[in-house]
Amino acid sequence: MTMSNSQDIDLAAAKQEFTFTVYTENQIGILNRIAIIFSRRKINIESLNVSPSEIEHIHRFNILITETEEVVSKLARQIEKQVEVLKVYYNTNDDIIWQEMALYKVPTDTIAEKVLVERLLREYGARVCVIRKDYTVFETTGHRQETDKLIEVLQPYGLIEFVRSARVAIIKDSEGFNRKLREFEKLEPGQDVIENEYLDRKKDVFTM
Repeated sequence: MTMSNSQDIDLAAAKQEFTFTVYTENQIGILNRIAIIFSRRKINIESLNVSPSEIEHIHRFNILITETEEVVSKLARQIEKQVEVLKVYYNTNDDIIWQEMALYKVPTDTIAEKVLVERLLREYGARVCVIRKDYTVFETTGHRQETDKLIEVLQPYGLIEFVRSARVAIIKDSEGFNRKLREFEKLEPGQDVIENEYLDRKKDVFTM
């Protein structure tokens, strides 16, 4: 094995899933500018969810990528340079609670006739969303491995359609950004504001 190949393997081994939590003002174009930061570096966004946060008029992005921590840290700094971005956190899967929702469309006559399918759906925590004469739609939540497994299980029974949502995640050891925003608002005029305080303190990034 050459030295170059060995280095490539070491780099690949260091990569893991990271979830960005990005708080932004609700402004037109911010999604595109954030996406460009990743595309310029040829980094694939595996999952992207945008929703209102616990703070009025502030949106929260959950962005999933697979990369090294060094690259992720640099990306977080770059994202924070955007004017509308208030704060960026990044976490490994061990540091967050996350879920994805999935919908499965299956022929109704198969569900009605196959007791085995009903049992399998119960085992995977699925629930019925819609029942029609021609098809039934089930919904379940879980990690990707779990929702993917149910696809395999339902394929022999005529799975018609499948769709999965983006990841939604909450940081385990977190007091939320709400408190930090309120503290910022209470700062006296002229009081120093520390930029990128969490990005400069690796241990605190994961605990907020």
